[in-house]
Amino acid sequence: MVKVLIKKLNPKVRLPEYKTIGASGMDLSAFLEKPLIIKSKSSSLISTGLSVAFSEDYEIQIRPRSGLALKNNITVLNTPGTIDSDYRGEIKVIIYNHGDEDFIINDGDRIAQMILSPVTKIELNEVDNLPETIRGKGGFGSTNK
Repeated sequence: MVKVLIKKLNPKVRLPEYKTIGASGMDLSAFLEKPLIIKSKSSSLISTGLSVAFSEDYEIQIRPRSGLALKNNITVLNTPGTIDSDYRGEIKVIIYNHGDEDFIINDGDRIAQMILSPVTKIELNEVDNLPETIRGKGGFGSTNK
């Protein structure tokens, strides 16, 4: 278990929770003053009313909920969204409606899930040449031969 500090920005906000013992993601809920309509083929930025603090060895990833995707064509636009360890602002989720119908989000609706993931930092080592491979510079579709 990794400790994550969480702050409600309003007392009415619902804290995220795991819905089953084997769930890797905690459901995030919308925090809205009134229902929000997301038009077909458009997006909206949805408040959660939460902010967090955690170790710099981690990030929080914001991912779609599979049920919303399957049943309503709703997804997180920049999936996975990233919450960096040094960000202290409100967690907000960009929701996109791929469907042909408008979609209504109500206060308290579960809109996404958050997953705590380890971060491995990269040490760049600039070189003049890279080691050769069989694939070489073959790009998109090059392995379908």
